[in-house]
Amino acid sequence: MANEHLVRFEPVDLELLVPESKTILQAAFDQGIMLMHGCKEGQCAACKSFLLEGDPDDVEHDKYSTFALPDFERDEGHVLLCRAHAYGDLTIELLNYDEEVIKSGIPIQDATVEVVSKEKVTRDLCNLRLRLVDPPALRYFPGQYVDFKIPGTDICRSFSMASTPTNGGDLIEFVIKIYPDGHFSQILDNQLAVGDRLEINGPYGMFTLRENPDAELLFLGGGAGMAPILSLLRSMAENDIKRPARFYYGARTKDDLCFEDELRAFESTLADFRYIPALSDADDDSDWDGATGFITDVLRGDVTNLDGTDVYICGPPPMVEAALEIMPSLGANEKRIFFDKFTTSGEPESS
Repeated sequence: MANEHLVRFEPVDLELLVPESKTILQAAFDQGIMLMHGCKEGQCAACKSFLLEGDPDDVEHDKYSTFALPDFERDEGHVLLCRAHAYGDLTIELLNYDEEVIKSGIPIQDATVEVVSKEKVTRDLCNLRLRLVDPPALRYFPGQYVDFKIPGTDICRSFSMASTPTNGGDLIEFVIKIYPDGHFSQILDNQLAVGDRLEINGPYGMFTLRENPDAELLFLGGGAGMAPILSLLRSMAENDIKRPARFYYGARTKDDLCFEDELRAFESTLADFRYIPALSDADDDSDWDGATGFITDVLRGDVTNLDGTDVYICGPPPMVEAALEIMPSLGANEKRIFFDKFTTSGEPESS
């Protein structure tokens, strides 16, 4: 049996050779093809596709969640590209894809990085800055993420860059949530020191700024969802992008807000930008005169029509799910809603 097989994708007229040792999604990443994906662990269904041609027995899946691919869907011919291995030539219909970015991917790289600094910016968010050692540079799009290999294990955790490829040179920056029982969180909080080295792999992710110059932008975030949105805003400032933009950020208290000075400065440096933080538990913040309540409720009170707006949502699953539920009532076009749903440890831990 051959070690590689031809996989064709419809309706995008794309094909690639896939080694049996790699999943179809991994093979695409290696060749700079940015297929739709999320967790890469068979849990989110973002990469779910359909086998059009080929023997179903020539598709074998690594372990996955039946929430992402129920047995009846697999029996019908659905596959999860992040878990599927090809053992014969196949033709696959992509159910979720973005023609704008599918052929604009960057081949995945392994890199060694060194800790430059780590700073608690809130009680449970850490600003981690790393220097690239080998290679000395890493290509990525603002809004993407990399996988961190947990030292001494084969386990990886995913974290979004807050930096941009140009503003840090050989430095990359992250905003990472510290979970009490998080495997990487505890290493970061209690063990990792300046000068320590880590192994990373990437870039991954579809949370990138799409070309749509006439559309306004709405960013909605919470927790460590600050990181990729900060990367996008920094990129907009660097590239003098003049699209009107609003950033709604939800936190519990004032102590849970971060990067306030930089975000307020964007209101001057970006052509038409407003930053709207909201506190869901402002009882002890007697001097707070900003918005209060859940960020989705604040948004719904401020905005009545998102028709023609590109919407970017990033944060913990409950916030993302609540935001997605209200988008139709606000007139948002589902094809212009882009989101990252961060998970906690026990699932792939991402921030």
